[in-house]
Amino acid sequence: MPLFFRKRKPSEEARKRLEYQMCLAKEAGADDILDISKCELSEIPFGAFATCKVLQKKVLIVHTNHLTSLLPKSCSLLSLATIKVLDLHDNQLTVLPDDIGQLTALQVLNVERNQLTYLPRSIGNLLQLQTLNVKDNKLKELPDTLGELRSLRTLDISENEIQRLPQILAHVRTLETLSLDASSMVYPLPELCGAGTAAVQQFLCKESGLEYYPPSQYLLPVLEQDGAENSRDSPDGPTDSFSKNEAEWQNRFSDYEKRKEQKMLEKLEFERRLDLGQREHARLLRQSHNHKDEILQTVRQEQTRLEQGLSEHQRCLDAERQRLQEQLKQTEQSIASRIQKLLQDNQRQKKSSEILKSLENERIRMEQLMSITQEETENLRQREIASAMQQMLTESCKSRLIQTAYESQRQSMVQQACSSMAEMDKRFQKILSWQQMDQNKAISQILQESAMQKAAFEALQVKKDLMHRQIRNQIRLIETELLQLTQLELKRKSLDTEALQEMISEQRWALSNLLQQLLKEKKQREEELCDILTELEAKSETKQENYWLIQYQRLLNQKPLSLKLQEEGMERQLVALLVELSAEHYLPIFAHHRISLDMLNRMSPGDLAKVGILEAGLQHEILRRARDLLDVSPVRPEMKPPKDEVLRALEPPTASQEPPESVRPSAPPAELEVQTSECVVCLEREAQMVFLTCGHVCCCQQCCQPLRTCPLCRQEITQSLRIYHSS
Repeated sequence: MPLFFRKRKPSEEARKRLEYQMCLAKEAGADDILDISKCELSEIPFGAFATCKVLQKKVLIVHTNHLTSLLPKSCSLLSLATIKVLDLHDNQLTVLPDDIGQLTALQVLNVERNQLTYLPRSIGNLLQLQTLNVKDNKLKELPDTLGELRSLRTLDISENEIQRLPQILAHVRTLETLSLDASSMVYPLPELCGAGTAAVQQFLCKESGLEYYPPSQYLLPVLEQDGAENSRDSPDGPTDSFSKNEAEWQNRFSDYEKRKEQKMLEKLEFERRLDLGQREHARLLRQSHNHKDEILQTVRQEQTRLEQGLSEHQRCLDAERQRLQEQLKQTEQSIASRIQKLLQDNQRQKKSSEILKSLENERIRMEQLMSITQEETENLRQREIASAMQQMLTESCKSRLIQTAYESQRQSMVQQACSSMAEMDKRFQKILSWQQMDQNKAISQILQESAMQKAAFEALQVKKDLMHRQIRNQIRLIETELLQLTQLELKRKSLDTEALQEMISEQRWALSNLLQQLLKEKKQREEELCDILTELEAKSETKQENYWLIQYQRLLNQKPLSLKLQEEGMERQLVALLVELSAEHYLPIFAHHRISLDMLNRMSPGDLAKVGILEAGLQHEILRRARDLLDVSPVRPEMKPPKDEVLRALEPPTASQEPPESVRPSAPPAELEVQTSECVVCLEREAQMVFLTCGHVCCCQQCCQPLRTCPLCRQEITQSLRIYHSS
């Protein structure tokens, strides 16, 4: 369809003009004209048809619009039954309605400058039509019914594609003006068409076998608006007809006067009924407006109440959101501080040269352990050491069996709950059999079997190794921090907050890198301990009796570092201060230089740097804490511990007396707890696996197995690490 046929949205000015013209037509005392021209209409509105029907308008002006059809949907031409003048020029009409003949009162039809291609045959029913203007269209011919327009006085068919006039046009005796393009005519000839309307009509009458009479002799019935059906062609001429029927015309005139008076009375009665109907309609309209105002007032009050409730709810949500954001911000700050502390500790351990010295000293100590003296052989407490070995092996085996049983139980509960009971019973029977083993028999077996003695020594060596313990503690701290960071990230996603997300990601990456480094250090330390054990085993090939029992007794009798430092003169408050600042690896330096709290009070950061403490922040923190301790209470250095404590420290401890390793919690218990974490895949089990290199803790062991990428960040999983939560 061409662009100018599409419906266009009227401008604001055109819409206001339409509303004004419709209101003007409905006002009391308005004339019989409805003018809705220049309103940019694509179709005549339904209200215009209703106005013409109710108010009996006689003139409808709709020119200069975008009309493509005269009659819209759900409208009838009978609504325009009273219209006498219909002006539709300057539109986009392509056809006229086929039932346009229903407009029996129409006298003037103007469809100039449209897109008409033909005229409907029902146009011949417009018996009162006096003016027909179809100028500047696309007409190629005129219908034969045009000859039935007995009242037509003006016909304009110029600027079309018409080349022939129908002979039936000779029956239109009232035609006074005929406008056409004479140069393009074929019938009649162009010279004849250029001679005027009378010449064309004379030619058509001659061609039709009729006698031509001037139009003025046929206009009296038209001017009196009497039916055009009474004017018939007479071969004797109209003058003879009137002279013969003069008496008949008088009778008709009197009848016409009577009918006119009757019509006037009917019109007055109709106007009275119309006035009553309009009053009733106005009353109903006022009542409807009042009811509408009441409904609008009720709706307005309800909307106000809803808006108030919504604003109150929004304020509550904003307050809750702000509180959660504040809580998340505090959690992030605490986690950031703990991560910074872990990174600083790791940096200090890297930079410290004392670690190399301690490793060398430990290697010398292990070399010394390899040589067994005759005195140690004589003083060997075989029964006691064997009992300790038996308990160490039992605990080690028990822990491995319990861990294996725990994993098997969790796996079997998901897959087959019933079928796994027999297997679990066997494993627990094995554990009970270990616990119920006759102690004398186990001790005698340990005394005889060198492999079991070696396994017990290896387990105790790993447990007593200070560096391995520090690495394990740091790994547990980093796993806890990664778990809390993952929970914080999930909580942020649920709240749709994006603030500080980049900082959390950087912290998580730093922790994951540190965890990988600690895992490498742990593996390296275990390999070093294994090498030491291999060297010890090579020394034991001399078939010396009770070799592994003597090595085990040496480890049991070894004093802890804190007790050694106290015996060497270290103050307890100073030792506690260094442990609190995670600087316990500097204890040998303080013990070697015999530094006390009183000396720290007189030292500067430069003095601490000279003795080997290179971190500037740690230097200032040690000096500040030392001055605070001296300000709170006078310094009473405990250079030597009480004698009973020394004796208790020198007593040989057994495996059951080994103090448990203490790990300081790094997260506040009131906030994100480890127990609240759940697997993001199955949403049932607890998150137990750390994904490297991203550092997320978001999956259980069962769901982790088929995964190749992290379900949170989609990073590739290079290594999965299992977390064991302590009760």
